[in-house]
Amino acid sequence: MEQNNEIEKIIKKLGSLGHVGELTVVKTDMDLNNMNKETSVRREAQVESQEQSNINNMTMNIEKKIKIYMKKGSDMIWLTDGRLIVVEWYDKVNLLTPDGKLQKQLPIPGEAFSVIQINQDTIAITYPKETAIKIFNMENETVTKVITLDKECYGLSFFNNSLAVGLNDDEIRIIDLEGNTLNSLQVQSQSGLLNFVYCNDRVIYSDWRGKAVYCVDRSGKQIWRYKEDLTAPRGLCTDNYGNIIVADCYSHRIIVISKDGQDSKVLLSDGLKYPTCICLKHCESSGFICDSEGKYLTKFNFSSG
Repeated sequence: MEQNNEIEKIIKKLGSLGHVGELTVVKTDMDLNNMNKETSVRREAQVESQEQSNINNMTMNIEKKIKIYMKKGSDMIWLTDGRLIVVEWYDKVNLLTPDGKLQKQLPIPGEAFSVIQINQDTIAITYPKETAIKIFNMENETVTKVITLDKECYGLSFFNNSLAVGLNDDEIRIIDLEGNTLNSLQVQSQSGLLNFVYCNDRVIYSDWRGKAVYCVDRSGKQIWRYKEDLTAPRGLCTDNYGNIIVADCYSHRIIVISKDGQDSKVLLSDGLKYPTCICLKHCESSGFICDSEGKYLTKFNFSSG
């Protein structure tokens, strides 16, 4: 190792200086509540551990079952404020309290199908028969924007300030919040694109008629396909490690598939009937399952081991 003599010259010159500048500190008050309000959803959606987890150590247990009186459920999300939204199949958008009681039906006209949260006050809902996505402000209870599409739209996911929407059974389109197309993924599915997760440049979607779960990249190229022991995979979500948790409707089970699509494990098989929608709250390691008949909400505890 040889030292460059120019470094010594520079150090000597710096030492001869009386000062190299002035430092001024300006104190500014910040509203942390508003900061959390805008970023909490985005942060939770994007954070995914680079570590691998052993799915054999994962467990899921039913905490309680809550009786509800709704039609067939098509989608469900757990809001950042602890409340739930359950969408009835081609029907109403229901807001529930954290303990699963119906608080109200949101005043949005039309026959809703899928829902996703954009930020603390804003959700987006698909309306297949209108070929539209409606952006709804929860605080003001008003539709602030309608994004019109050219095909029937079903599943919905949000990541990196963009929406992924399932169009018919062959396209997942990535759009910005103004409705401009950013990318179009041509995919294969025997059923409508009802349930999927868009995160970290991957889209994972379930094909309940084809009895499979697919993972594709941003070009639509298949990364992996999982078909073992699935009967009718519907709702899905991911844990902090990127593993996929699937509600397999006709087998009455909850299954986890490893991030690489190579392994799986049955997490829950007792006490469920036709699980269709599932959502996981990562910070609390718990979640909810809704059945296809709209009769029960099942709250569960979850551990990655």
